[in-house]
Amino acid sequence: MKSSAKKVELASVDDLFSTEESRADAQREKVLEIPLSELHPFKDHPFKVKDDGAMMETADSIRQYGVLVPAIARPDPNGGYELVAGHRRHRASELAGKDTMPVIVRDLDDDQATIIMVDSNLQRESLLPSERAFAYKMKLEAMNHQGARADLTCSQVGNKLPGKKSSEVLAEQVGQSKNQIFRYIRLTELIPELLDMVDEKKIAFNPAYELSFLKKEEQVDLLDAMESEQATPSLSQAQRLKKYSQEGHLTLDMMRVIMGEEKKSDLDKITFTSDTLRKYFPRSYTPQRMQETIIKLLEQWQRKRQQQHDR
Repeated sequence: MKSSAKKVELASVDDLFSTEESRADAQREKVLEIPLSELHPFKDHPFKVKDDGAMMETADSIRQYGVLVPAIARPDPNGGYELVAGHRRHRASELAGKDTMPVIVRDLDDDQATIIMVDSNLQRESLLPSERAFAYKMKLEAMNHQGARADLTCSQVGNKLPGKKSSEVLAEQVGQSKNQIFRYIRLTELIPELLDMVDEKKIAFNPAYELSFLKKEEQVDLLDAMESEQATPSLSQAQRLKKYSQEGHLTLDMMRVIMGEEKKSDLDKITFTSDTLRKYFPRSYTPQRMQETIIKLLEQWQRKRQQQHDR
């Protein structure tokens, strides 16, 4: 005969004697002091950590006051922790001679970690084009993955805004148009050498976008043509390079011919340094005032020539 008595689950000793407050406290995130050696950089981290002046200032602040805002990390299956946010603070702590830094450890999947990593860096005042390009690409991919998992249409994300695509949500979050988001992401198709030139402002954004459509081997040849002609492509030149590439006619010789052209802007522009002009003006004159004075003198000279011609 089967017993009708139900199984009774006995609470553990810890559950019996713990309070609701202590149980809630156990679930709260805690700030841990973790050795710097156990914190590893985020995989494919797109933001550059440089030992520049700003980094030295941060190191000085940490040396004096410590790290005021904890980093965020997640457990690394291979040991230690993977940094999600706080790469610059980690490096500054090393420079400051610290052994540990405060960290909040969270269990995050790849997409959650990527979004936090990107968001914590996009708020910086100055971002290089390459940093913005890879950050937008990584976050958009993560947002699309989240939408797919939630069985949402149109690449919607977890906030379930009806009719919103992840690219539209991202555009609103970062204050860019959706088209500009994709133009930045397109820069990730450039080879590293060309992308570095974009970061260094040797190649402007719009020509760089056009060059991103060249095949990788064509981009390598373009570096050769730029070096031999000591020139970087203008927008119109980049557009022609893209056109010839898509038609299958782009060769190294053609690149050299295009890069060897004199640009209209170079023909129309005359540049004087302030040192050249300074000897013709009082020391109290600012560059703006020197420019205004030169324009007035040229106008007077032009009127005088016109009067002589009319006689």
